Amino acid sequence: MSGILMAAGGTDLDSQQCISRGAEIQRLGWRMRICADQADAVLARLAQLQLEQWESPAGRAYRTTLAFQAASLRRGRDALHEAAEATLRHAQNVATKLQPGF
Repeated sequence: MSGILMAAGGTDLDSQQCISRGAEIQRLGWRMRICADQADAVLARLAQLQLEQWESPAGRAYRTTLAFQAASLRRGRDALHEAAEATLRHAQNVATKLQPGF
């Protein structure tokens, strides 16, 4: 592979740096997925708290606040999932640029 990169004007050092960057990008994508999964766990816990049947005005206000927080967290989790997928696709694109024939 280094001969192909050398013929194309690249150097072994450049290819090693590119491989390293691709691996870093991929690790970042996986970490983002883990964060989104953790947000799912928090959402599950918030759902359990919302099921508590407090009939007082304070209890209703508490559940309403939890609902708003859960909605915001869901939007953040969804955006994080999308960002993780885009990051992992980018890492794959970086890797395929190093393969001969691409």
